[in-house]
Amino acid sequence: METSATSSPNRLRWMVRALGSRNYRLFFAGQLISLIGTWLTTVATAWLVYSLTRDTLTLGTVTFCGQIPAFLLAPLAGVLVDRWSLHRTLVVTQTLSMLESTALALLTFGHLINVPWIFALNVFQGLVNAFDMPARQAFVVQMVENREDLPNAIALNSSMFNAARLLGPSIAGILIALVGEGLCFTLDALSYVAVIVALLRMIVPPPAPRKAPRHPLVEFREGLEHALGFTPIRAILLILALVSLMGTPYTVLMPAFTDKTLLGGGPGTLGMLMAATGLGALLGAIVLAARRSVLGLGRLIPMATVGFGITLIAFSFSRHLSLSLALLAGTGFCMITQMAAGNTLLQTIVDDDKRGRIMSLFGMSFLGMMPLGSLLMGYLAKPQHLGPPKAVALGGVCCIVGAGIFASQLPRIRREIRPIYVRRGILPDVAQGLAQAAELSVPPER
Repeated sequence: METSATSSPNRLRWMVRALGSRNYRLFFAGQLISLIGTWLTTVATAWLVYSLTRDTLTLGTVTFCGQIPAFLLAPLAGVLVDRWSLHRTLVVTQTLSMLESTALALLTFGHLINVPWIFALNVFQGLVNAFDMPARQAFVVQMVENREDLPNAIALNSSMFNAARLLGPSIAGILIALVGEGLCFTLDALSYVAVIVALLRMIVPPPAPRKAPRHPLVEFREGLEHALGFTPIRAILLILALVSLMGTPYTVLMPAFTDKTLLGGGPGTLGMLMAATGLGALLGAIVLAARRSVLGLGRLIPMATVGFGITLIAFSFSRHLSLSLALLAGTGFCMITQMAAGNTLLQTIVDDDKRGRIMSLFGMSFLGMMPLGSLLMGYLAKPQHLGPPKAVALGGVCCIVGAGIFASQLPRIRREIRPIYVRRGILPDVAQGLAQAAELSVPPER
């Protein structure tokens, strides 16, 4: 029998097995540093806008400007990403992002920063993200040498993102209180150097030959028809879109919850609230990384979505900081579980020649709907409408309803995914059973 002393290292190695791929290991290290910088800018921008305007609608509008390009450009971005070198595309997008953060820093230190400048630079970053997100999602497959490690790589990506989400807002809250927002933007610009260097050090094989490109609209329609005509992809994209529209934009309203009539505090409290979400999300990503199979992720999606909705509703009623932090940790845990489980299922069932287009639709559902939600939440949270607490609670209720609809489709989703998993060896026992009993018309139950 294996002792605990030997089993623990083995379990740890299993949880980080995707790091055995050199390119992914480089990407992981560089991206972790860069994402911490990204969260510095996210929190600093939110605080700067709210301190300049004290208006939740403006907060929502700034976020809308930064995220709507990912929604509008997704059809074109997905087609082009499938045609371009993913590696080269990421080098360009990360360089452009570094320039955007540099501009924010220079304007802030020069006392020239204002809301129109923030709008313009957020739009620029949104244009970059429209291409960066699907390219980054699709490139994970190329970086991982063993396809069986792909779910682990996606879970580690979520761990990396949320480790940064835990550290970044905490650091940002301290820096804003001590020296202002300019240093946050500067550190973000410098952090991009890490991921650019990591990308340049990768050894990337030449891309596989593709079919002759057709008209972009034809290729996009092909990807869209595949997504809408296949129940698992359609259901995953729709539940992600609903959560991104009505649930996830609660983060936009975090500065408003530091008002003295709610939780009170200043930039330090804002950093704590954002970091609490990051802590819960990090724990959720670690749990997913420890999973040994993608089986069971389907039912995890509605369960996590219900948990997300419940914790959002409870947070909206809380007026105690410690309770709010605990609830936001639960919110982060459920949010990342739902998103990463959906991402993993998509990555394991999509065909390689459609990966960029499907992941651009994922971007439309996950990131693209958030700007619309940010605008809606900013409007609903105004005092003459619902106010921040009721707006957040409404979002939680919508998530719970969406989870119920998704759960009702689970039997059909399982039936349609099963043949793909058998063909790709993800269900080897079932594949063997089919080979030995070809006369069975229905695969044996697990």
